Amino acid sequence: MLNLTEQLQLMRQFYGTGATRSYAFRKQQLLLLKRAVEANEEAIYAALEADLHKSREECWVTENGFFLTELKDVLANLKKWMEPEPVPTNLLNLPSSSKVLREPLGVVLIIGPWNYPFQLLFTPLIGALAAGNCVVLKPSEFAPATAKIMQQIIESCFPPEQVLYVPGDGATVIPDMMNHFTFDHVFYTGSTAVGKIIYKMAAEKLVPVTLELGGKSPAVVEADANILVAARRIAMPKYSNAGQMCVAPDYVLVHQSRQAELIKALQQVIPQFYGADAAAEAGYGRIINEKQFNRIVGYLKDGTIVYGGQHNAADLYIAPTVMVDIAPDAPVMKEEIFGPILPVISFNTMEEARDIIAQNPNPLAFYVFTSSADKEKAWLEAVPAGGACVNTASLHLTNPNLPFGGRGFSGTGAYHGKYSFDTFSHRKAVMKTPTWFDPALKYPPFTGKLKLLKWLVG
Repeated sequence: MLNLTEQLQLMRQFYGTGATRSYAFRKQQLLLLKRAVEANEEAIYAALEADLHKSREECWVTENGFFLTELKDVLANLKKWMEPEPVPTNLLNLPSSSKVLREPLGVVLIIGPWNYPFQLLFTPLIGALAAGNCVVLKPSEFAPATAKIMQQIIESCFPPEQVLYVPGDGATVIPDMMNHFTFDHVFYTGSTAVGKIIYKMAAEKLVPVTLELGGKSPAVVEADANILVAARRIAMPKYSNAGQMCVAPDYVLVHQSRQAELIKALQQVIPQFYGADAAAEAGYGRIINEKQFNRIVGYLKDGTIVYGGQHNAADLYIAPTVMVDIAPDAPVMKEEIFGPILPVISFNTMEEARDIIAQNPNPLAFYVFTSSADKEKAWLEAVPAGGACVNTASLHLTNPNLPFGGRGFSGTGAYHGKYSFDTFSHRKAVMKTPTWFDPALKYPPFTGKLKLLKWLVG
């Protein structure tokens, strides 16, 4: 039996045959994957329910349905994306023609997280296959039921020399691969702490990376906001998947004049979404494991609970929770919560709110709720972030026409739709020059040609 490094070398050899490069091959592989995912719909639901207590409806919106929507968009546009892109040629090089070719990177590694274990592994896979690469997939070991069904799907579609599925302990498997094989790209979704480790290993071999990390994504509710709408649109993503979402609003900064109204609205809409007892609601998730449960429960002491707070370790359940009276230096304001706890903090001036946001700079997402175009513009310019929404939260990632990614501590690079195709492609510059026109002025000696060169070069 081949060891992992030998399997990776076989992938390199297979890629070298050029088999993955044609449009027909790429389309066929994507269609195989699509059919396999559709055929395993019920098994995917069951696996995600076992790992994270997700409902079928939430699975469809955020996992397999999300994936299939993205795949449909790629299939519709792939041929166009693969075509050479003509670009203008400057005066110096006329009558040459210029174009940009997009070619595959080679053998790439995709590392998935546990919070959306299906979607966040298989969605970047779409882009990697569409771009013509061979792909190594490393699922999270913390969502074992989903990892198992994903392995069955991959192995039913692809030979291991084209797509290799590598389960196991990430702390062991990933260094083993990256230290003994040079990938052409590494795509990682997960925590900033682990992202730094991945980045460092990749840098040793000058391997480019895409890092989809997290951070404390703030929601600002201005004095002129529609409070009920803001409460609904903040609560929906915040408590989806029990708050284990990288773009969930991490905390709310609300204008002092509207804080009481916002809290009252949240107290109204949360039971409308999840019932008086969310533990009994089929559509409300659970925390992935005991370690994460204990970490999140520890934040409950950092403020005054005005809604929720109930928790059950045996069931890994933490109720949708709203907290106030939180000190700026409290742990809940220093770390990404990644759970169903929503701190609500008041502010009086924009500068005051910006100072709080600046303590955790470059969030993955930023949300502002306002009815003023001037305030919208001011906030979008004032807060650097991976992405942003106005009068909604988190849903920007569902639009394949928008790049999704972070900056600084929240990540580097972007994907979704054509951005995924571009992430896993190299843009090769190509200039073609005819032989029928070959003037002597283009060759040495250049003495006395300075005026002409200034005109040509600019």
